[in-house]
Amino acid sequence: MDFLTILTVVVLIVLSGLFSGLTLGLMSLRKYELKRKAKLGDVYAQKLYPLRKNGNLLLCTLLLGNVGVNATLSIFLGSLTSGVVALAVATMLIVTLGEILPQAVFSRYALYYGAKFTWLVYVFLVLLYPLTKPLAYLLDRFLGRELQTVYSKKEFRAIVREQKKLGKKRGGSGIDQDEFEILEGGLEYSTKMVGDVMTPLKNTFYLQEMDMLSPGVLRLIHKRGHSRIPVLRKKKVVGILYTKDLITIDPEDALSVKKLMRKVVVPIHVTEKLDNVLEFFKKKRKHLFIVLDDKKNVVGIITLEDVLEEIVGEIIDEYDYVEDMRRLRGAVKR
Repeated sequence: MDFLTILTVVVLIVLSGLFSGLTLGLMSLRKYELKRKAKLGDVYAQKLYPLRKNGNLLLCTLLLGNVGVNATLSIFLGSLTSGVVALAVATMLIVTLGEILPQAVFSRYALYYGAKFTWLVYVFLVLLYPLTKPLAYLLDRFLGRELQTVYSKKEFRAIVREQKKLGKKRGGSGIDQDEFEILEGGLEYSTKMVGDVMTPLKNTFYLQEMDMLSPGVLRLIHKRGHSRIPVLRKKKVVGILYTKDLITIDPEDALSVKKLMRKVVVPIHVTEKLDNVLEFFKKKRKHLFIVLDDKKNVVGIITLEDVLEEIVGEIIDEYDYVEDMRRLRGAVKR
């Protein structure tokens, strides 16, 4: 048995395995994901992206190289043995060493091993270019170039949750649990409506416009700790009292709420989506809206804090004696 022939068979088996593994590994790497990793400084992605961005040319090169190597390997194996034995040996070597083993390795470590063998791919890219370029051109023309994956909101939310679980198992992804919760909240809050997060009117601390700002009322306002207080005329909100406007008043003057309240009231419908409400808060430069139903009746209030809590979680300050005013039974005591 000729030593050179055996050596050639070994080299061909190695090449067959590399082509098979590289085909599966490199084509499983998404082009735009590689581009993103390369921009973020991943050295392996930076080596692979110039190859992977021309997906059809790379695919044609790897497949033609694999077919050529396997065909040559079969010929050399046939020269070593004959008949059924040659067929069995060739099949076993190609399937196990040339297909199964390399594909199993490259499917798990595509980025690492793909970067290590870019030199080999470039060699065959040049050698097979006259054959692969026309094929790649036809594929690009008829099938089009690869499209970037666009995830729906539900899919993106599922990805965040999966990463959250994987981060716990594999020592973290650089994103802590609080950040994951904010990501989830940011994806979910826009599906909710004002009615889901508002404080019902019966649970709201408010004043009547003809109430006098006596020392007792001022103490009550201080105790509640709200920066803005709705002012009602019967069941209609006619103004907002800003507690900062009370700093300079003399309690002995017993001014009415009507004299100090600000008459600019911004209404919002109970079915408005929270992402729109957040935009309204930014445009109007207000921190409190009055919530109306279909009949223009006041049903509650919503604050900027209510919307932010849906994203970052419950915010409780030193003046909150109830964690969630939406679930408070009965009217707020005055």
